[in-house]
Amino acid sequence: MSELIRLAVPEDAGRLQYIIYEAYVTIRELELQWPAAHADLALVQDNIVKNECYVLELNGEIAATLTLLKEKFYLWDTGLPFLKWFAVDPKYQGLGIGTKLLAWVEKSIIRDNLGAPAVTLATAEKHPWLLAMYERKGYERIESVDHNNRDGTMHLLRKVVNPELFNVWIQSKEEERLHH
Repeated sequence: MSELIRLAVPEDAGRLQYIIYEAYVTIRELELQWPAAHADLALVQDNIVKNECYVLELNGEIAATLTLLKEKFYLWDTGLPFLKWFAVDPKYQGLGIGTKLLAWVEKSIIRDNLGAPAVTLATAEKHPWLLAMYERKGYERIESVDHNNRDGTMHLLRKVVNPELFNVWIQSKEEERLHH
């Protein structure tokens, strides 16, 4: 089985729209207000163009996707990279494909390319398994908020990808806080 991780191109939008739609069934059933859950082709194309949208191909077919947001996340501004639109084609779920893509982005892109100490993402408390899944992958809850939009409590999660750099980063944040 050949695997390839690469940046998505606009021509991938149709396949990505399918994967995201199929993978986000539970999100729609829970009536979470996540744009990706109802993304049309134009929104998927916009995501590919404006962000770093990574895909993992198996034997030439896109099996999973994960996006690194390029602009500041409007709900939380931590100064750390933010991941979104993580999805695995249901026919490939349970094979570790999503874990492989997530780990690759965390190490190769977040830690090595960007030189960031940690990465963030957010998920809803009312989703039956996402919060526990991210915590098993090393993410910790750092902030919670209810935006009164029917999503319920949303959790911002963080994973440290470079512990030495993270300690320096935390110290600098503490010093900033003390000087303001």
